[in-house]
Amino acid sequence: MTTAGNWDIFCKVVDNYGDIGVCWRLARQLAGEYGISVRLWVDDLASFARIAPQLDPAAAEQFLDGVMVCLWAEDFTKTLPAPVVIEAFACALPAAYRAAMPGVTRCWLNLEYLSAEDWVEGCHGLGSPQGQGLNKYFFFPGFSAGTGGLLQEQAAQHERERWHQADSRKLLARFAPFDERVSRNVSLFAYPNRALPALLDELVEDDKTSRVYVPDSLITRSVAEYVGGYIDCGSVWQRDNLQIVTLPMLAQADYDRLLWSCDANFVRGEDSFVRAQWAGKPLIWHIYRQDENTHLEKLAAWQARYLADCASYAASAQAAALAAWNRETADRDVWRTWLRAQPDLALHARSWAKQLAQHGNLAGNLVSFVGCKV
Repeated sequence: MTTAGNWDIFCKVVDNYGDIGVCWRLARQLAGEYGISVRLWVDDLASFARIAPQLDPAAAEQFLDGVMVCLWAEDFTKTLPAPVVIEAFACALPAAYRAAMPGVTRCWLNLEYLSAEDWVEGCHGLGSPQGQGLNKYFFFPGFSAGTGGLLQEQAAQHERERWHQADSRKLLARFAPFDERVSRNVSLFAYPNRALPALLDELVEDDKTSRVYVPDSLITRSVAEYVGGYIDCGSVWQRDNLQIVTLPMLAQADYDRLLWSCDANFVRGEDSFVRAQWAGKPLIWHIYRQDENTHLEKLAAWQARYLADCASYAASAQAAALAAWNRETADRDVWRTWLRAQPDLALHARSWAKQLAQHGNLAGNLVSFVGCKV
């Protein structure tokens, strides 16, 4: 049975850009690649506009990139539910909308957070009776064939395959003047981190000149503290072999291109984490902190999958760097070893991206799942 038709996606902006970043990519892909009419309900359009500059944060409704973007306000009494409803990250649907779903909505899904833990495969696709003839199905993104896979748009995939060094040089020149001394480019998008000074100190004294690009994020203040003041966008701060360039918040497509253009990427949360894996470059993930260090279990689960086929020296260096970054420990030796392992880590990152592609993409898997339910 066809899945083309009307879908509603509900998103509450919890972590500024991660939740809405995933939902915005998904909505556009469903509309552009699968011909689905999508309404994306968002409770914070101001934050949304930072990754979608064309968005008008004052408009309650607007059509953007093939998607109807709607402000998630309090009154849903006159809103007709869609046949397919996605509740992103257990955000809880509006009560009036939920009350109107019986007899109208044919498939209701909770799009879950990304996890590499073993239990995910057993829970992916399970339904939970909600009364009045409604089931809510749990759809888990993941890294194996037993999950929903990861978001990857066809257009972005094809552009990445055609992306060359000349494209990288042209993109990076938009942010700061070219410097032939720079032999390593790094992107830094993270939460505040006490391990940052040790990393930057090591880059200062490294035998290669590194340029670190810092898109506006929560770690920007930490960078400012390190250099003794904020760096104007387009300016280059330098100490010995370290250069730092700050960037504004980038639209998603430009952020993807930044990841493709750098030799290593520091990322956070979920959306940038997934994009860094598709980039096929060494990465350090700053996972979102949770109570009782639950996040460290999720980090360990992904690390075990990611490094399973990695060369032992490189795997050890990567594991130590992930631990230092997420436990916020200051250890320059960790970063020195990690930098030396970059050639092997780069080979592994490309291999990992090819492995992920074998599981299909999240949007396509989601469409197939819904097609079996309606």
